Amino acid sequence: MQVFKYPARHEWEALTQRPSLDVSGLFGAVQTVLDDVKNEGDKAVKRYGEIFDKVSIPTLPVSEEEINRAGSLISEDLKQAIQTAKNNIEKFHASQRFTGQKIETAPGVSCWQKAVAIGKVGLYIPGGTAPLFSTVLMLAVPAKIAGCREIVLCTPPDKEGNVPPAILFAARTAGVGKIFKAGGIQAIGAMAYGTESIPKVYKIFGPGNQYVTAAKQLTGLKDVAIDMPAGPSEVAIIADETANPDFIAADFLSQAEHGTDSQSILVTTEASIIDGVMQAIEKQLTELSRQEITAKSLEHSRIIVLKDRQEIIDFTNLYAPEHLIIQTKDYNEIAGQIENAGSVFLGHYTPESAGDYASGTNHTLPTNGYAKAYSGVNLDSFMKKITFQELTPEGIRVLGETIRVMAANEQLDAHRNAVTIRLETI
Repeated sequence: MQVFKYPARHEWEALTQRPSLDVSGLFGAVQTVLDDVKNEGDKAVKRYGEIFDKVSIPTLPVSEEEINRAGSLISEDLKQAIQTAKNNIEKFHASQRFTGQKIETAPGVSCWQKAVAIGKVGLYIPGGTAPLFSTVLMLAVPAKIAGCREIVLCTPPDKEGNVPPAILFAARTAGVGKIFKAGGIQAIGAMAYGTESIPKVYKIFGPGNQYVTAAKQLTGLKDVAIDMPAGPSEVAIIADETANPDFIAADFLSQAEHGTDSQSILVTTEASIIDGVMQAIEKQLTELSRQEITAKSLEHSRIIVLKDRQEIIDFTNLYAPEHLIIQTKDYNEIAGQIENAGSVFLGHYTPESAGDYASGTNHTLPTNGYAKAYSGVNLDSFMKKITFQELTPEGIRVLGETIRVMAANEQLDAHRNAVTIRLETI
């Protein structure tokens, strides 16, 4: 753990750096896999599954029998938890439905928007050390609410060729139509290009490792839309003397256990809380099952002491955290001045894990400072908006000369003529 006390503003930029890896060096190898999937389809997906995931899959689609059996392989407690989380995610995202309004911008000139679901979406759900069945809900539930007619899910199988039953149960609960045993680069390529088994989609969602990230970036250049740039997960915690050190430590560690490249940052004006937080982290760390991964993440996590509340706000907006937890007595006042964050957790009793699982907000969020410009996944992520306009004869009379003058000054004679020819008929 690194502790920085009262760093000067010119040092802040360095303190906001993440431990993320530069994936540009992977692009050559990743492109080779993508090209093979594009050219060979299922054959390449299966071959790379054997190479990377060490598993031979006879058929890529998950069978109806496997999906139906999943419910009997997980506990009733987990099934109820998944259903409760799904209900809350559904309520929150349903409230985001777009209602367009027809506007008359000038007499006889009407403009409006219509929201239309993206027809085919692909969801990538990582396997690895922690199969993320919660991410199934975060992606599939808003896709279903949006009205996407085809929802395709790819996830790597385990060494026995099975998909974790919690992922299958969550997918069925959320209304996913097609599930495939494919992971990594080959899964992204399959959804971007389409294979004999896996349909081509129009937009790909979901987190993944550096190879998945590189594959999404490459296919996103021309083949398919992607949700957002992704990187290792992160949290910033703002705390004052009223914060509970055990709460801070628990939030710190819950982020750090995601992976060795995750990052946790505590920002405070109260140097007096550091010792208590450090002791709580050490104590709680010994009780974790993912202790080794979490400890590695803590090596590039930081505690930063700043001079006053304004510095706290300015630093946080510069860091632009994926998750921001505010454990202070004036948390609402601070939150009102936060401009750059993926998702904000307010008060002493709102852990990040609430949003990760079941409060209703989405946990697919911008990382690595992209919260300066990107939103987290929401209902609009699965929609596109089409604009409409209608000009009556009165409208073309009112607006016609404006259009003609602008077209003439851009030297686009045909544009000008498209108005002129109509005006001559009125």
